[in-house]
Amino acid sequence: MNYLDNIFFALILTFGLWVFAKNIKKIIRNIKLGQDINRYDNSSERWKNMAMIALGQSKMVKRPVSGILHILVYAGFIIINIEVIEIIIDGLFGTHRVLSFMGGFYNFLIGSFEILAFLVLVAVIIFLIRRNVIKLKRFIHSDLKGWPKSDANYILYFEITLMSLFLIMNASDLWLQEMNYRHFVRVGSFPISELIKPMFDGMSIGTVAFVERTAWWLHITGILVFLNYLYFSKHLHILLAFPNTYFADLNAKGKLDNLESVTKEVKLMMDPNADPFAAAPVDENAVHSKFGASDVQDLNWVQLMNAYTCTECGRCTSSCPANITGKKLSPRKIMMDTRDRLEEVGKNIDANNGVFVPDNKSLLNDYITPEELWACTSCNACVEECPVNISPLSIIMDMRRYLVMEQSAAPQSLNAMMTNIENNGAPWPYNQQDRLNWKNEN
Repeated sequence: MNYLDNIFFALILTFGLWVFAKNIKKIIRNIKLGQDINRYDNSSERWKNMAMIALGQSKMVKRPVSGILHILVYAGFIIINIEVIEIIIDGLFGTHRVLSFMGGFYNFLIGSFEILAFLVLVAVIIFLIRRNVIKLKRFIHSDLKGWPKSDANYILYFEITLMSLFLIMNASDLWLQEMNYRHFVRVGSFPISELIKPMFDGMSIGTVAFVERTAWWLHITGILVFLNYLYFSKHLHILLAFPNTYFADLNAKGKLDNLESVTKEVKLMMDPNADPFAAAPVDENAVHSKFGASDVQDLNWVQLMNAYTCTECGRCTSSCPANITGKKLSPRKIMMDTRDRLEEVGKNIDANNGVFVPDNKSLLNDYITPEELWACTSCNACVEECPVNISPLSIIMDMRRYLVMEQSAAPQSLNAMMTNIENNGAPWPYNQQDRLNWKNEN
């Protein structure tokens, strides 16, 4: 490799990493549009969650077939890309298999990478069959029409291409090693490439050398392209699964949080020593806090990170009793809609020099309908099923609060219940004196 190749490689690498950093910065900016919430308590439990769920994939294997296949792809794709370190060094300095000085350990690494690459190919092909041939119900749901469906397939095609290029690069490298071609000294162990190497028999050395260089360039370029494709795809969970599981809610799943402003008012009402006529200092510049959420800026930053982390796997929707019984609600769609609206708000800010200009749209109604929100039974099945601890329910509850407390737009049956609680101290339409009359009936 001459100096021109080194310079060209450095430019491609720098550009790819620059675009990636720019996209990550934009994601962080968008997440920070959310309301503040303290999720820095109990760090030991949070580290444990991240280790078990994000790294250990403990919730994935609850569905063994997809779980084990996902672990193969996840582990294989991450571990194989350790070789990127060597490729970057070789690309910048014009060396070839610079880490081969590690001897036997290097042989073990390359051999392991090859076996994992083959297993990744097998797993990805099975995933493609499950999505496009068998057509599992959660993969042909109406949520995944259009771009989401194409995105899932594009990612699988990407992975097949990258793993194939890796094996072709190694196979041609091994063939050239055996021919003692230039700097291709015998290093590494190639259990899979050894099997496909015969495809180069009968070719000229120059042709095989061209194949090796082409596969090498396409492999590293493909990795950089895929790295930047993450921003536009559901595969962003590769990066965000770790902070998402760390900052997940540690409370029991049945516990719902209370609005701080309402809690203060109730405590004031229940305090016998409080002076109801003592007015608190008024801040004229304070912005009225909204009850609940109607748009993404009203949600907290963890909920927005949840939206970016969603893998669109559909486990939540496939377990949702409302969806199973034909209701319009789909927890996966809740997360996808939240992300789409957040992206729309982010583009608005980018187009207006860092300031959001009202666009007469909101997450509520324009993306998520009240019908979807009220179909939820708040059973937490979606939260339990999510492999990366996403909580669609928290978004649903905050948007319900807005409908009830800001718009008085609860369903008639719920309004009747709340009226009964206000008037009778119970959900039933009987006053306290009449509640036990049933015992006198024959």
